[in-house]
Amino acid sequence: MSFIEVKQISKTFRVARRGSGLRESIKSFFKRDFQEIRAVEDVSFSIEKGEIVGYIGPNGAGKSTTIKILSGILVPDSGECQIGGMCPWKDRVRYVKKIGVVFGQRSQLWWDIPAADTFDLLKDMYEIPEDEFLATKEELIEKLNLQDIINIPVRQLSLGQRMRCEIAASLLHNPELLFLDEPTIGLDAVSKQVVRDFIKQLNKEKKTTVILTSHDMSDITSLAKRIILIGKGHVLYDGSLKRLENRYESEKYVFIKTKDSLSIRRKGILSKTKSAEGYDFVVDTRVLSISELLTIVSKKVKIEDIEIDHEDIDQIIVKLYQDYKI
Repeated sequence: MSFIEVKQISKTFRVARRGSGLRESIKSFFKRDFQEIRAVEDVSFSIEKGEIVGYIGPNGAGKSTTIKILSGILVPDSGECQIGGMCPWKDRVRYVKKIGVVFGQRSQLWWDIPAADTFDLLKDMYEIPEDEFLATKEELIEKLNLQDIINIPVRQLSLGQRMRCEIAASLLHNPELLFLDEPTIGLDAVSKQVVRDFIKQLNKEKKTTVILTSHDMSDITSLAKRIILIGKGHVLYDGSLKRLENRYESEKYVFIKTKDSLSIRRKGILSKTKSAEGYDFVVDTRVLSISELLTIVSKKVKIEDIEIDHEDIDQIIVKLYQDYKI
């Protein structure tokens, strides 16, 4: 059995709805209309110990609901989940000692006291032995560069500094599983790199399993080799990033700088757009290679310059969303 086994998890929320205006407001006071929303439906996947998996999807796809179920905060309407031999919502007290959670838009640090004081409180909450706590804290302080900020009240820290403290707080008890929900949101490039490098090192040295949700695809590509795409409550894609890139990498973007007028029609040219300095092509290289395109064009016009590009990961994800109509 895999470290994480999720089988046909479903969760429905019942939410009140009403029209706008005073009349509708008064009407809803006496009689409410409710709507059922299927947040996740028959979601199944498995994750091996030590994997880093990107769990992605558009807003409202069901990512947060899934993470809350896996972390034991929510109980699903149906389905099964086993993580390290425990059910998150049935074995909650025992289970939470094995996991760490970082929510980019929520804080577990007390706002008016230094992070060091929060660490001491978490030590007592998790019942961490003194020697183990001190060793882990010193290691986290060093690797996340917290020496100069750990004794400053949290409210006086920058976002990047606070997020580094948040990650340290979630790892004081050496969890086997780490949930990261938008861990680099709002961070500058340097802070993002510090966080990413640390997560890689943690995974390599301690084999910590990581489930990462983020709209910043550079987080996903730098950390995860596998992604699970969820949309409208269903798992739509589960596989390697490389396989996903191969699915779309046949499309190349070619800019040809020329002052001449160019008329060309050829199978494999998906689009041709005239710009101020030349022509932009989108080419399906499975049908027409770049060298073939350039050979054809060079016979018709004088080429001054060439730029060739391919789909970046954000464009690939957008196309994936479009393919699945989400």
